[in-house]
Amino acid sequence: MINRRTVMLAAALVASIPILATSVSAQDKSIVVSSTTSTQDSGLFGYLLPLFKEKTGIDVKVVAQGTGQALDTGRRGDADVVFVHAKSAEEKFLAEGEGVRRFPVMYNDFVLIGPKSDPAGINGMKDVAKAFQMIKEKQAPFISRGDRSGTHIAELAIWNKDAGIDIERDKGAWYKSIGQGMGAALNTAAASDAYVLSDRGTWLSFKNKGDQQILVEGDKRLFNQYGVMLVNPAKHQNVKKDLGQQFIDWLISPEGQKAIANYKINGEQLFYPNADDKSA
Repeated sequence: MINRRTVMLAAALVASIPILATSVSAQDKSIVVSSTTSTQDSGLFGYLLPLFKEKTGIDVKVVAQGTGQALDTGRRGDADVVFVHAKSAEEKFLAEGEGVRRFPVMYNDFVLIGPKSDPAGINGMKDVAKAFQMIKEKQAPFISRGDRSGTHIAELAIWNKDAGIDIERDKGAWYKSIGQGMGAALNTAAASDAYVLSDRGTWLSFKNKGDQQILVEGDKRLFNQYGVMLVNPAKHQNVKKDLGQQFIDWLISPEGQKAIANYKINGEQLFYPNADDKSA
């Protein structure tokens, strides 16, 4: 026989279902963004993500890797959004059907860092290809990230295309590939008085500069564009397409673009928003 207590218990359980659903929904309001070490190491995400969460309530969990690894994370469906800086690799990702659409977000530039003693004699040069040629001629120590990151891809393009040096064939003991991120590469270069290519944002936020300084900057070949893409939910059903697209929409909105421009270290702007440049 069903008594009054059983009915009340059943009613209480039914009443709790919306609360449980709301709780689960709140717990799920998060996304994974696979991005570059430069957006993390520069402190940009530490500045942007609290602003985005305040606006939307969405938590963003960042997996910081080199661009090649970040795109591979997207290919496995282990991220909802990829935010990287190697346009050719991003276009390949789209051509494979792994991403939905690429949106330009911002740019900064690469800089060639080296010791103040400057054994290759490149300080103040505006031709980065010539600077690389002189580093090789002098066999001056050079640290490569060697991690398929956007910075590594840019470095290889300077060696192989711009400087006309087949670095894989012509490298010697002076050229050290470490297979690690930007912070590790800068630390290794500082410890060994070596040259290294870095994105400007990570360099400005880097604490252990030691005797290192910017020696070459301003060459148009050092331009560094960032793009963002939603991982294709048609290929990866676990992708949170609505939440991920909210993050992308915020980044390229006037509010998000202003936030990117406002991020500075010691008064120096690290990234320049350009979502309105559809060719970037």
